[in-house]
Amino acid sequence: MTTADDDWELQISEEQLARMTRDMETAHRETLPAMREGAVDLAEEIRTGAAEKGQPRSNGRRSFLLGAGGAAAALALAACSSSNGTVSASTSSSAGAGSTPSSSAAGTYTGDLKVVALAVALENQAVGAYKAALAAAKAGKLGTVPPAVATFVTTAMAQHADHAKAWNAVLTGAGKPAITNVPLSNQPATLQALGKATSVGAVAKLALTLEDQAAQTYLFATFNVKSAVGIQTAATIAPVEAMHAAILNYVLGQYPVPDDFLPTDKAASPALLTV
Repeated sequence: MTTADDDWELQISEEQLARMTRDMETAHRETLPAMREGAVDLAEEIRTGAAEKGQPRSNGRRSFLLGAGGAAAALALAACSSSNGTVSASTSSSAGAGSTPSSSAAGTYTGDLKVVALAVALENQAVGAYKAALAAAKAGKLGTVPPAVATFVTTAMAQHADHAKAWNAVLTGAGKPAITNVPLSNQPATLQALGKATSVGAVAKLALTLEDQAAQTYLFATFNVKSAVGIQTAATIAPVEAMHAAILNYVLGQYPVPDDFLPTDKAASPALLTV
């Protein structure tokens, strides 16, 4: 039986998608120095215990957006908030690496490091999902894949890998184990959803859910991380995640309508971590 996803077609031109992908990569490259510097500072702050000794805590979405670059970040974040994913944050999970955590890491992450560990897991989740999508496309399981879509997937995957590396630098800098797998209890659902995907459209919908989840989780972090440096680091990454989601909205023909505030109903909870 033919489904709507099987009949999927790219809803914007390949030229438009290619241009958006280039803009996304430019934004990512511009944030890399601040992201890496913030990761180093955060690791040092956590290691010395500064975050537990009365460091000021940034408060609310306004501080988060200002830390990320004001109006430009606000627009990028808002752009991803109108999407409609097919797998909720509470049930979605990742592709790629297995969900079994390293035994040496079990119970290691507490306080701000719990949120950092969640960020790494989500980034690894996205990397695995995009990697699985590329493998499925190569195997001919997704039908015809426009070259611009493959370029977007490859670019987004590399950016998530950069984000994971930055967050892992915080963990290792604070003397904790890096997370190289996807220790999330919801991983099997995404693996299952990816396994059932038979078109680019189906994969794009799943990827949009993961991107929304990541962007909103970074906003969630502003209310749950004590460290101002940690908030700034999350704020540096969040707009890039939001750009991923906004582009996927266009790819699916779900044109994003900016909201005044990014919601957090799709944010992942640290309770999803299995480490």
